Amino acid sequence: MPRYDLFTIGHSNISSERLITMLRDAEVNAIADVRSVPNSRWCPWFSAKALAGSLPRAGITYATMGDTLGGRPRDGRLFRDGVVDYEVMAVQPEFVVSLDRLTEDTARSRICLMCSEREPLDCHRCLLVARSLAERGLAVGHILHDGTIEPHGATEARLLALDADADGLFAAGDRDRLAAAYRHRAHAVGFKQKSRPNPVRKKK
Repeated sequence: MPRYDLFTIGHSNISSERLITMLRDAEVNAIADVRSVPNSRWCPWFSAKALAGSLPRAGITYATMGDTLGGRPRDGRLFRDGVVDYEVMAVQPEFVVSLDRLTEDTARSRICLMCSEREPLDCHRCLLVARSLAERGLAVGHILHDGTIEPHGATEARLLALDADADGLFAAGDRDRLAAAYRHRAHAVGFKQKSRPNPVRKKK
């Protein structure tokens, strides 16, 4: 297996046993749950309370980090055109501090970031958190549901291949095209700010 400093995974609707098997295959011994709301209505075995029991029994520590690394911020200033803005989130002090903590912890543990979406390119764990960690020089691997581990660089190559708008930036360099592809994908799949209905005014 190539050397990875950190992994990501999306639990989707698989069984708890399958998740643990994939984590063990990657020799993961710590989960950082980056869901803003660490609960699952459809798969209750992936709610924080259930995971806090099942993962330690499998020899995997569990911690929630969705308050600082989640993809659904409560601060309205972190949205642009009604969609969460990952580029703005990536420079928030609390986000940076949590990345510092993760980076330090990779020296002691085999950490995997966990969210809910099966596909990395549909999830902020890839488009925001893994991107930021990779920019720090960490080797990130995405654990896919067929059991393979995709290097983050290969995920970025898929991102570019999917983004027709980025392909149109003929004069742009590779970094600019990749940044544009990230921006377009984040706008397509990122959390949408709920619009508040206008209050009904009573007739006098």
